[in-house]
Amino acid sequence: MNKLFTLLLSLSVSALSLTAQDVITVDDEQTGQQASIELPEGMTLPEDELLNQWRAKHYLYADTTCANPDYNPQYTSDTYKERLRRLPVVMEMPYNAIVQKFIDQYTGRLRNSVSYMLGAGNFYIPIFEEALDYYGLPLELKYLPVIESALNPKATSRVGAAGLWQFMLATGKRYNLKVNSLVDERRDPYKATWAAARYLKDLFAIYNDWNLVIAAYNCGPGNVNKAIHRAGGNRDYWTIYPYLPAETRGYVPAFIAANYVMNYYCEHNICPLKTKYPIVTDTVMVDRDVNMKAIAELTNLDLEVVRALNPQYRTDIIPGTSELSSLCLPQEQLALFIDLGDTIYSHRAEELLTRRSEVEVAEKATAASRFKSDDAEDDDAEAVTPRRSRTRQSRTTVVKEKTTKSKTSKKSKETKKSKKKAASDATVKRGDTLEEIAKRNGTTVAKLRKANKIKGSTIKPGQKLKLK
Repeated sequence: MNKLFTLLLSLSVSALSLTAQDVITVDDEQTGQQASIELPEGMTLPEDELLNQWRAKHYLYADTTCANPDYNPQYTSDTYKERLRRLPVVMEMPYNAIVQKFIDQYTGRLRNSVSYMLGAGNFYIPIFEEALDYYGLPLELKYLPVIESALNPKATSRVGAAGLWQFMLATGKRYNLKVNSLVDERRDPYKATWAAARYLKDLFAIYNDWNLVIAAYNCGPGNVNKAIHRAGGNRDYWTIYPYLPAETRGYVPAFIAANYVMNYYCEHNICPLKTKYPIVTDTVMVDRDVNMKAIAELTNLDLEVVRALNPQYRTDIIPGTSELSSLCLPQEQLALFIDLGDTIYSHRAEELLTRRSEVEVAEKATAASRFKSDDAEDDDAEAVTPRRSRTRQSRTTVVKEKTTKSKTSKKSKETKKSKKKAASDATVKRGDTLEEIAKRNGTTVAKLRKANKIKGSTIKPGQKLKLK
């Protein structure tokens, strides 16, 4: 037996401890040194975060008939080994001391999370199995999201991986998952599952070993290739184990433990949350922007329901204008959505869809803003005027006031004349339309046509138009 593998099997089970960073520390009995194994993030999610999801709150409930739910029986290592051997799986599920530590985590500290995942599995496992079966992959891979996200579709890791399958941004885009400011399809259970199945299939084509495949799924092929190189080209997971990143060292053992606990939960008195029959949903494609708040109000749905059924949208905006976008709703409300037609898109649109598609640029400052600007310039000039100059200024104040009054009177007369002139005609600017000129001058297109004997809508830049 490989020396490194023997070393792993000799790790002491009694040395398990969890730090604030969610790390398992193990002792090597031969060297007396300690090694740290970082827990996959799916094993560190708070139980409250899982139970507060919309599906969990509305469709999962506790099994009150469960006997001894707090008692966790202990078994011999031979029992665990035999149970793993009996699993109907293609992938290798060996037993060792590290696997035992992760089984202890799931059957002990995380038993309530396991109860949730057994119930939530009714929502997601059928989706996983369909995609895995389509690509001819081992169905036991359906438990990969158990250690990745604890079956929380909104899970986000500290390094930015998102969704049930915890796709990183670059990997998600490589498998055609759209990610932008409004959409993140890594959180879409259907699209992310099919992308994950394709990714797993591609990884198996590289390694032809499922342990290396799920290790690469966690830390990337680059890190697995480095570990293989440092291990002298050996491609056995348990041999390259010491050369892998801290979290990946625990990834395969955690996957084995997840398969164990999802099959043998009864033997540890773990009670699955019961599942109510979920609502029947359907999907429609929208080709215009629409806000979920408008949908919720007009279809008499709770906004939380619309958000939960459409987790791929990062805001309440469904960006149908960019491209056809899916909307999932309960069947009854979906039929109402279709019947409402344009009404649902226009409902509170000015308030809910605030992104402007066209804006006008102010070409001339208003009289008020000009006066304000002039005053500001005078204030600035006064602020930098030397003290002697100010004294000289004060002596000529009376003369200046008289001059200013006469100039102001003259300007006001000229302004009144220009206003009268502006009210009688308008000059066509490049790009102007009759509608814009009418709106700008407080009149109508019909009046403009009549005053200027225009039959159609053709006008030319520089053309003078009578307004009355």
